[in-house]
Amino acid sequence: MIVAVALDLGTTSIKAGLVSAEGELSGNAVRHAPPVTAEAGRYESDAAAYADTADAVLAESLARTSERPPLGLCSQRSSFVIWERASGRPVTPLISWQDDRGMACCEALREKEGSIRAITGLPLTPYYLAPKLSVLLGEHPEWRSHLASGVWMLGTLDTFLIWRWTGGRHHVTDASMAARTLLMDVHGLQWSAELCDLFGVDAAFLPEILPSAGLKIVLDNGLCLRASVADQSAALWHDIAPGRREAMVNLGTGGFVAAFCSQGCGEPAGYLQTLVCVDAQQQVHMACEGTLNSITAALAAYPVEICSPEELASDKIYCVAEPSGLGAPYFRRDIGLSFSESVSHLDSHRTALLLQESIIFRVARIIEDFQRELDVEDVYLAGGLSNLLCLQQGIACLVPAAYRISSGEAGLLGVAQLASGVGAGGFRHAKKIKLNPVQSRLQKKFKGWKQWLDGLLKS
Repeated sequence: MIVAVALDLGTTSIKAGLVSAEGELSGNAVRHAPPVTAEAGRYESDAAAYADTADAVLAESLARTSERPPLGLCSQRSSFVIWERASGRPVTPLISWQDDRGMACCEALREKEGSIRAITGLPLTPYYLAPKLSVLLGEHPEWRSHLASGVWMLGTLDTFLIWRWTGGRHHVTDASMAARTLLMDVHGLQWSAELCDLFGVDAAFLPEILPSAGLKIVLDNGLCLRASVADQSAALWHDIAPGRREAMVNLGTGGFVAAFCSQGCGEPAGYLQTLVCVDAQQQVHMACEGTLNSITAALAAYPVEICSPEELASDKIYCVAEPSGLGAPYFRRDIGLSFSESVSHLDSHRTALLLQESIIFRVARIIEDFQRELDVEDVYLAGGLSNLLCLQQGIACLVPAAYRISSGEAGLLGVAQLASGVGAGGFRHAKKIKLNPVQSRLQKKFKGWKQWLDGLLKS
């Protein structure tokens, strides 16, 4: 029995699949998302082409069943578009979360960063919608009147597609997507008047904020949208569950380590506070999150696949492997790809090992903080880079207990759980990772790496 059809609106690909009551995925359909062009910090793609591709992917998956199951939607966070109300035609490209044209706005508001973070749980960076929109409205003052009059509409990717799918009847987003705009109060689950004033955005432009699950939005194609959530939230809902002493480690283009926490409990110092979702019972689920920036880019030129875990920790050279700067809990743009000493004499194989050690150590240090503050015991690894044996077994050597999640497409499965009412972690399949003999040597180097990093952070 098919319990949901799930659609994942990614940056590079758009995917759909049919999910059974046992969590099995079938009827898979996938297409490349329209290419994102990058020029002078602007990252944009064709919004209309993106919507057409999403429609085609969903139709292709549904063609493989006679049922019309509930729809679960997960979307890339912070990407947004402006379109005409009358025609539905986009008047801007789809402006990617990667776009950094909001940098000037962030610098202008730097002294307000503390209050912004207190309201949103997030750092002040150009990745989010608000700084980019603020700059655009400053560059094009006439846009404000178009939005204020309702001639133009504004929304994140989910908002745009839901508006199209309902013939303009619904201008909505869910709490997890709204939470990544820098305009929502994550404590009150509403647009913040203070933040809207800071960024020069009229709250009347913004979509209505809905729960992530328990929706009953009837679409023009006959489907009923039952859940809509940010992509990372969907993956987290699949991989771990609130109320358990678990953390998720996702290693992909970037990396993040997350664990559920109680709303208002206070996250360990420096970490992000993430609104995961608001479930069908109106319960708010929050998570604490540490981040690793651009780790795939750091590894791209090196033979990481042929590295063996037994080769780890064979010298005393330490490394940071985040080219775009250290992520949470440090937020240090000035510390990117760094080594404790020159590596010009090392071959690419040895450098690959050092870079992977850095990722292992960053994850392990975040887990240490989560153990102390959130009582985490079990760690679940997901994402493409977690297939690398060095990363997989190295992390297992330094955390309490590590498991490799074997079921792929966590985003599709996670939002299918929300759409069908299956609890968090209900479709998860995982296997415990065996410890490697290098454990004691790696633990010793980890201790030295922490001392080196602490010195680097103080310099």
